[in-house]
Amino acid sequence: MSQLILFNKPYGVLCQFTDQEGRPTLADYIRKPGIYAAGRLDFDSEGLLLLTDDGQLQHQIAHPANKLPKVYWAQVEGEVSEEALSRLRQGVELKDGRTAPARARSLEAPELWPRVPPIRERKSIPTSWIELTITEGRNRQVRRMTAAVGHPTLRLVRRAIGNWTLDGIAPGEHRSEEVFLPRSTPAKQKPRSARGHHPDRKSAAGARRARKTPPRGPRR
Repeated sequence: MSQLILFNKPYGVLCQFTDQEGRPTLADYIRKPGIYAAGRLDFDSEGLLLLTDDGQLQHQIAHPANKLPKVYWAQVEGEVSEEALSRLRQGVELKDGRTAPARARSLEAPELWPRVPPIRERKSIPTSWIELTITEGRNRQVRRMTAAVGHPTLRLVRRAIGNWTLDGIAPGEHRSEEVFLPRSTPAKQKPRSARGHHPDRKSAAGARRARKTPPRGPRR
């Protein structure tokens, strides 16, 4: 069984266990040896971070090729239009290429813990919330996507990764689970001798020589 930790990362915490500048890290909240983050979450983002003691599980969660869906709640500037949501669903052109199509919808302001420090707000510009589900893992991707459709992100919370969610986990708290991960069985190989030769190779070579050598006549 592999150990999996679901951690609700607060704002302003690095997704690493050490920092030479003395900033808050995972070590301030999780004191279990041999645990590593499966993926990352930006310093200024909050929400679900998965950690595990199993390298294979870490790879399955974090590698972009596995396309594990990640759900984000983003508080953005302005009133989000259906046109902006449609652009997010189709994929947005960024400096590092076009994003894959995302699931995007408007969201009523969720009941979340207060952020410390609070977001900057301007009385002349309203804010709204969207839920965005992506399967990629580009650097600061959600923030860049919302900015590309005219709605810069003010607060970003990762709600879910695959089937794992933040339910019941307060900021700075974590919950442990055990995950069964089937191991692949290597294919059986024929036994080889100590020198790495096939045990039947010598006899097979002898049989070939016997077929090529003409029979000898009687001695005179």
